[in-house]
Amino acid sequence: MEYCRIAPDVKLGQNVKIFAFVNLYGCTIGDNTKIGTFVEIQKGAVIGKNCKISSHTFICEGVTIEDGVFIGHGVTFINDLYPRATTPDGQLQTEQDWKVVPTLVKKGASVGSGATILAGVTIGEGAIVGAGSVVTKDVPPRTVVAGNPARVLRTLD
Repeated sequence: MEYCRIAPDVKLGQNVKIFAFVNLYGCTIGDNTKIGTFVEIQKGAVIGKNCKISSHTFICEGVTIEDGVFIGHGVTFINDLYPRATTPDGQLQTEQDWKVVPTLVKKGASVGSGATILAGVTIGEGAIVGAGSVVTKDVPPRTVVAGNPARVLRTLD
């Protein structure tokens, strides 16, 4: 795979398709999943089977994506509710200075292009997040949400 950085600690399932300019380290990717161009998936992130992660997406530490999930282009996940570059005494923060806040995207959900998913939320099974949405709280299963902040538009039958 030309122009890809896949660290030796990445756990790849069978038939995973990875496009160019991808950076993967310390993560787990399930069988038959597709990872688009310009995607970064950090350590501790887990991607299920049969997922599609579209180009220009950032999946940080603490994110779990279950099986059959679609992630659109340019989706950003966040794992820190109060990010800071430095500690109170002015030193650069290290991993010991903050806590990862986990995020969960449940089976069969879809997240539209350009969405931002804040730390600590759960996107329910089969839910749909509209393009450009900012998800600040949990999304119920089989619900369509959109906007900034994302609000329920309807439920799916």
